[in-house]
Amino acid sequence: MKNFFLKYKPYYTDSLKLAIPVVISQLGHTLVQMSDSIIVGHFAGTVSLAAVSLVNSLFMVPLVIGMGISYGLTPLVAQNNGRRNFKECGMLLSNSLFLNMLTGIILFAGIYFGTMMLISHLDQSPAVVQEAKPFLLLLSLSLIPLLIFNTFKQFAEGLGFTKQAMMISIWGNVINICLGITFVKGLFGIHPMGIRGVGYSTLIDRCIMAIVMAVYVLRSPIFKEYLKSFAIKNIDRVRGLQIMKIGAPVAMQYTFEISAFGGAAILIGTIGLVQQAAHQVAMSLAAMTYMMASGLSSGAAIKSGNYFGAGDHRNLRLSAISNYHIVLAFMAITALIFTFGRHLLPWIITSDEKVIAIAAQLLIIAAFFQLFDGTQVVGLGILRGMGDVNVPTFITFLAYWIVGLPVGYLLGVKLNIGVYGVWYGLVLGLATASVLLFIRFNFISKTHRDKTIPILAKD
Repeated sequence: MKNFFLKYKPYYTDSLKLAIPVVISQLGHTLVQMSDSIIVGHFAGTVSLAAVSLVNSLFMVPLVIGMGISYGLTPLVAQNNGRRNFKECGMLLSNSLFLNMLTGIILFAGIYFGTMMLISHLDQSPAVVQEAKPFLLLLSLSLIPLLIFNTFKQFAEGLGFTKQAMMISIWGNVINICLGITFVKGLFGIHPMGIRGVGYSTLIDRCIMAIVMAVYVLRSPIFKEYLKSFAIKNIDRVRGLQIMKIGAPVAMQYTFEISAFGGAAILIGTIGLVQQAAHQVAMSLAAMTYMMASGLSSGAAIKSGNYFGAGDHRNLRLSAISNYHIVLAFMAITALIFTFGRHLLPWIITSDEKVIAIAAQLLIIAAFFQLFDGTQVVGLGILRGMGDVNVPTFITFLAYWIVGLPVGYLLGVKLNIGVYGVWYGLVLGLATASVLLFIRFNFISKTHRDKTIPILAKD
């Protein structure tokens, strides 16, 4: 074991040093939804909590589409910075900002003119739908400032500056929680707004984050050399397509997974209001660990990209395997926390004993899928760094929409196992994605691994 640890120790250190700030920053997006659930669960009641679950299930798809597209900027900026092509970095920022603002507007319009009408025809509780509509409208509007924030965040991270976005995310969540409690409960003379209050707090929080991140990048001397070519006139089709070529497959990968979980929430909504609220409680907790694993995935993508670009496939494999070790260890710990804390953790979000009883059982299932969830997202990151995005996109579609959700529907609805049956389907989908992505990585890395042997022998 000691020799095993020493073999991978340098890779553990490099991966964690790169990933930890990204993990905290990624976690910020989930904490916004988590804080919304906590505030609503304690101050607005079970119906409003079920409405949050419904809205999040519908909103997550456009959210990950927008964020996935914005991720296309980081590797391009990193590559051009390595070539000391500072002018190109500024041009890419111009195009990414335009593309992300346009994406945000299109996604908002799609929600406003599409999802707002669809929500009334999903066989959900009328009381839940009535609460959900104003919250969905405010949340969808917050997409635009969120994608502006993400543009400057991805630009800074592409140049190696990860801590600033982390700090802004932390303070943004503090603001969101303070405003959310104030608006929902009705403090300082403000009329209680109920679920609309967390919608307003999220919108305000994301506007502040976008402004602060933009000011940091545009005013900091660090980026002065890069921003000389940052201008509207430098927006062009070629660079836009460069960003989309990377960002679109990433967006689809996240979309297939998140939409499957969203579809599961809608299925559970047809089973019952309490079950839907319990699903939201358990998913809010599981989403936090997923976003931490997603941060590890981003670090894995950068390291595997560096080694793949250098043709060092031996170190690439060692680095990738070390990331699998890290995420397995982390998710094993969270699985134990979910198992032994299953009766206590739901109290963070709600005090409804019926909801807590169901959520506690769901957390046992969540403990099982922690390992699969972590390894599949790290597998996606490693393959993305190696330039392999198309086959993993197909794997995610197969795992979640051909295996996971249909099995969940069969077990949960047709065979009347209920909310637990739907979750069994999700576990099977995650396991399928995890195994197939590791097989894909294993095949590609072993195919290329021997290419570095002559170089090592020569040295």
